[in-house]
Amino acid sequence: MELKEIARRALMECMMLQNNETALVVTDGTVPEVASAFWQAARELAREAICMEFQPRSRHGEEPPAAVAAAMAAADVLLLPTSRSLSHTRARRKACETGARVASMPMITAEMMARALAVDYEAMRSLTKKYVEVLTAAEVARVTSPGGTDITMELKGRIGLMDAGELQQRGASGNLPAGEAYIAPLEGSAQGVVVLDGSLAGWGRLEEPVIIGVEEGLAVRVEGGEAAKWLWESLKKCGEAGTTLAELGIGTNERAIVSGNILEDEKAVGTVHIAFGDNKGFGGIVEAGIHLDGLILNPTVEVNGQVVIKEGRLLLR
Repeated sequence: MELKEIARRALMECMMLQNNETALVVTDGTVPEVASAFWQAARELAREAICMEFQPRSRHGEEPPAAVAAAMAAADVLLLPTSRSLSHTRARRKACETGARVASMPMITAEMMARALAVDYEAMRSLTKKYVEVLTAAEVARVTSPGGTDITMELKGRIGLMDAGELQQRGASGNLPAGEAYIAPLEGSAQGVVVLDGSLAGWGRLEEPVIIGVEEGLAVRVEGGEAAKWLWESLKKCGEAGTTLAELGIGTNERAIVSGNILEDEKAVGTVHIAFGDNKGFGGIVEAGIHLDGLILNPTVEVNGQVVIKEGRLLLR
């Protein structure tokens, strides 16, 4: 299936784009084939289809130019194929507040689009919903892994969210490719060690593990070579907020693979990701100007003492 047809399916099945709406593709010029596929498909479905390009940002979560932010707030449907994520920005939140439906695609590639967007959305949504319900009902979660992760966090009072390509409602926001259940743990509650051994947003595939010590919800030390140094410097630039353990996510996309690109990696079945930084857009209270996800391979996840993932095997299938 060619990219335009995959984009068309996503616009219809995930976004429910209507012929009286305006669709806006916002890109930074790094994935022209993906941006073009969505724009060409949107031209055939929407009243207006617009494509805006701006210079790449320096980090995930950095704001786009003011003119782009204004256009985002005026659109009905937003497609964001960029090299740096706009998901955790004021511009994206403002667009959703005005009713826009947003599909964020940071670091997407044509190969990833052809593979991971061609998923059975009904089956993925069913699986994702099960884990969202578990996270929402949870008071405490513990994640361990063969790589050395052993982190505990409180979830009580927080709502699990589903990123499964359901972006039909006003103000909806999620990723394409989709496929994760995620939640913002209570700030200040996380304790233990996170060992990232898959990939890291903004860096790529990890050649050696990144070991993060977490105390009272904050990363307090990071070890593990050049990637660890880069991560620590990136988080510290944004102050204490940047070091906040912000997210626990579970991958649920059967078509996604671990390729070194976190956008797809974090959706792969059998993986868990932990993010640091901003979580204001999905139930947390931290606005950091940065949000970096890291992948944990072969995780075991316990929720209220019940094992729901065992060494990468999802037990709620």
